[in-house]
Amino acid sequence: MSQEELLVLIYKKDEKAFTHLYDMYSKSLFSVIHVLIKNREEAEDVLQDVFVKIWKNIDSYNESKGRFYTWIINIARNTSIDKLRSKDYNNTQKNLSSDNFVNLLDESNKLSHKLDAIGIQEFVKKLKPKCIEIINLLFFKGYTQQEASEELAMPLGTIKTQNRNCINDLRNYLKV
Repeated sequence: MSQEELLVLIYKKDEKAFTHLYDMYSKSLFSVIHVLIKNREEAEDVLQDVFVKIWKNIDSYNESKGRFYTWIINIARNTSIDKLRSKDYNNTQKNLSSDNFVNLLDESNKLSHKLDAIGIQEFVKKLKPKCIEIINLLFFKGYTQQEASEELAMPLGTIKTQNRNCINDLRNYLKV
Protein backbone atom coordinates (compact mmCIF):
# COMPACT_ATOMS: atom_id res chain seq x y z
CA MET A 1 0.00 0.00 0.00
CA SER A 2 1.37 3.39 -0.94
CA GLN A 3 1.49 6.30 1.46
CA GLU A 4 -1.11 8.18 -0.60
CA GLU A 5 -3.54 5.22 -0.45
CA LEU A 6 -2.90 4.91 3.27
CA LEU A 7 -3.65 8.59 3.87
CA VAL A 8 -6.97 8.31 2.02
CA LEU A 9 -7.96 5.39 4.26
CA ILE A 10 -6.81 7.17 7.43
CA TYR A 11 -8.88 10.24 6.54
CA LYS A 12 -11.87 7.89 6.18
CA LYS A 13 -10.99 6.34 9.59
CA ASP A 14 -10.79 2.89 8.02
CA GLU A 15 -9.74 0.45 10.77
CA LYS A 16 -7.43 -1.49 8.44
CA ALA A 17 -5.54 1.72 7.81
CA PHE A 18 -4.44 1.86 11.44
CA THR A 19 -2.81 -1.57 11.12
CA HIS A 20 -1.06 -0.55 7.91
CA LEU A 21 0.05 2.74 9.48
CA TYR A 22 1.54 0.86 12.43
CA ASP A 23 3.25 -1.73 10.21
CA MET A 24 4.77 0.94 7.97
CA TYR A 25 6.08 3.33 10.62
CA SER A 26 6.32 1.70 14.06
CA LYS A 27 9.99 0.68 13.81
CA SER A 28 11.29 4.06 12.71
CA LEU A 29 9.09 5.96 15.18
CA PHE A 30 10.15 3.65 17.99
CA SER A 31 13.81 4.30 17.13
CA VAL A 32 13.29 8.05 17.46
CA ILE A 33 11.34 7.66 20.71
CA HIS A 34 13.80 5.20 22.26
CA VAL A 35 16.70 7.55 21.63
CA LEU A 36 14.99 10.07 23.90
CA ILE A 37 13.17 7.73 26.31
CA LYS A 38 15.83 5.27 27.37
CA ASN A 39 13.41 2.91 29.14
CA ARG A 40 11.98 0.40 26.64
CA GLU A 41 8.59 0.02 28.36
CA GLU A 42 8.14 3.79 28.63
CA ALA A 43 9.15 4.18 24.98
CA GLU A 44 6.56 1.58 23.96
CA ASP A 45 3.89 3.50 25.88
CA VAL A 46 4.90 6.71 24.13
CA LEU A 47 4.75 4.89 20.77
CA GLN A 48 1.14 3.94 21.47
CA ASP A 49 0.35 7.55 22.39
CA VAL A 50 1.97 8.71 19.16
CA PHE A 51 -0.17 6.44 16.99
CA VAL A 52 -3.33 7.57 18.79
CA LYS A 53 -2.33 11.21 18.22
CA ILE A 54 -1.65 10.56 14.54
CA TRP A 55 -5.02 8.85 14.15
CA LYS A 56 -6.98 11.53 16.03
CA ASN A 57 -5.17 14.52 14.51
CA ILE A 58 -4.87 13.43 10.90
CA ASP A 59 -7.08 16.35 9.87
CA SER A 60 -4.36 18.76 11.03
CA TYR A 61 -1.84 17.25 8.57
CA ASN A 62 -1.29 19.57 5.62
CA GLU A 63 0.60 18.17 2.62
CA SER A 64 1.62 21.64 1.49
CA LYS A 65 3.54 22.16 4.74
CA GLY A 66 5.63 18.99 4.55
CA ARG A 67 5.82 15.27 4.08
CA PHE A 68 3.66 12.90 6.11
CA TYR A 69 6.73 11.10 7.46
CA THR A 70 8.17 14.38 8.75
CA TRP A 71 4.84 15.20 10.40
CA ILE A 72 4.66 11.88 12.27
CA ILE A 73 8.34 12.03 13.27
CA ASN A 74 7.67 15.44 14.82
CA ILE A 75 4.68 14.04 16.70
CA ALA A 76 6.88 11.21 18.03
CA ARG A 77 9.68 13.58 19.01
CA ASN A 78 7.37 16.11 20.67
CA THR A 79 5.43 13.42 22.54
CA SER A 80 8.72 11.98 23.80
CA ILE A 81 9.89 15.38 24.98
CA ASP A 82 6.54 15.97 26.71
CA LYS A 83 6.97 12.64 28.48
CA LEU A 84 10.52 13.52 29.57
CA ARG A 85 9.32 16.81 31.02
CA SER A 86 6.33 15.34 32.87
CA LYS A 87 6.41 15.21 36.66
CA ASP A 88 5.44 11.52 36.76
CA TYR A 89 8.33 10.55 34.51
CA ASN A 90 10.83 12.65 36.46
CA ASN A 91 9.66 11.14 39.74
CA THR A 92 10.07 7.59 38.44
CA GLN A 93 13.59 8.41 37.25
CA LYS A 94 14.55 9.57 40.73
CA ASN A 95 13.58 6.19 42.12
CA LEU A 96 15.77 4.03 39.86
CA SER A 97 18.15 1.64 41.56
CA SER A 98 21.86 1.79 40.77
CA ASP A 99 21.60 -1.50 38.82
CA ASN A 100 19.41 0.24 36.27
CA PHE A 101 22.04 2.86 35.53
CA VAL A 102 24.42 0.26 34.11
CA ASN A 103 21.60 -1.01 31.86
CA LEU A 104 20.73 2.52 30.79
CA LEU A 105 24.32 3.21 29.79
CA ASP A 106 24.51 -0.05 27.85
CA GLU A 107 21.23 0.70 26.07
CA SER A 108 22.39 4.21 25.27
CA ASN A 109 25.51 2.86 23.57
CA LYS A 110 23.46 0.33 21.58
CA LEU A 111 21.00 3.03 20.52
CA SER A 112 23.60 5.00 18.63
CA HIS A 113 23.87 2.01 16.30
CA LYS A 114 20.08 1.65 16.03
CA LEU A 115 19.70 5.28 15.06
CA ASP A 116 21.00 4.44 11.63
CA ALA A 117 17.96 2.18 11.19
CA ILE A 118 16.05 5.26 10.07
CA GLY A 119 18.96 6.09 7.75
CA ILE A 120 19.70 9.61 8.87
CA GLN A 121 22.91 9.22 10.84
CA GLU A 122 25.15 8.92 7.79
CA PHE A 123 23.69 12.09 6.31
CA VAL A 124 24.04 14.02 9.56
CA LYS A 125 27.73 13.02 9.72
CA LYS A 126 28.28 14.83 6.39
CA LEU A 127 27.23 18.16 7.88
CA LYS A 128 29.54 20.77 9.39
CA PRO A 129 30.60 20.02 12.98
CA LYS A 130 28.47 22.87 14.37
CA CYS A 131 25.43 21.50 12.51
CA ILE A 132 26.05 18.02 13.90
CA GLU A 133 26.19 19.48 17.38
CA ILE A 134 23.00 21.53 16.95
CA ILE A 135 21.00 18.71 15.35
CA ASN A 136 22.20 16.28 18.01
CA LEU A 137 20.97 18.57 20.79
CA LEU A 138 17.69 19.63 19.19
CA PHE A 139 16.51 16.44 17.54
CA PHE A 140 18.24 13.52 19.18
CA LYS A 141 18.58 14.74 22.75
CA GLY A 142 15.33 16.70 22.81
CA TYR A 143 16.71 20.09 23.81
CA THR A 144 14.62 23.17 23.16
CA GLN A 145 16.23 25.91 21.12
CA GLN A 146 16.63 27.94 24.31
CA GLU A 147 18.36 25.02 26.09
CA ALA A 148 20.65 24.47 23.09
CA SER A 149 21.46 28.18 23.14
CA GLU A 150 22.51 27.95 26.77
CA GLU A 151 24.40 24.67 26.29
CA LEU A 152 26.40 26.01 23.34
CA ALA A 153 26.71 29.55 24.75
CA MET A 154 25.26 31.01 21.56
CA PRO A 155 22.48 33.58 21.12
CA LEU A 156 19.02 32.09 20.60
CA GLY A 157 18.64 33.79 17.22
CA THR A 158 21.90 32.23 16.03
CA ILE A 159 20.73 28.77 17.10
CA LYS A 160 17.46 29.25 15.20
CA THR A 161 19.22 30.47 12.05
CA GLN A 162 21.90 27.78 12.13
CA ASN A 163 19.30 25.09 12.80
CA ARG A 164 17.31 26.21 9.76
CA ASN A 165 20.49 26.29 7.63
CA CYS A 166 21.58 22.88 8.89
CA ILE A 167 18.19 21.36 8.12
CA ASN A 168 18.38 22.85 4.62
CA ASP A 169 21.85 21.30 4.18
CA LEU A 170 20.44 17.97 5.36
CA ARG A 171 17.56 18.28 2.88
CA ASN A 172 20.09 18.86 0.10
CA TYR A 173 21.94 15.68 1.07
CA LEU A 174 18.66 13.78 1.19
CA LYS A 175 17.47 15.47 -2.01
CA VAL A 176 14.07 16.24 -0.41
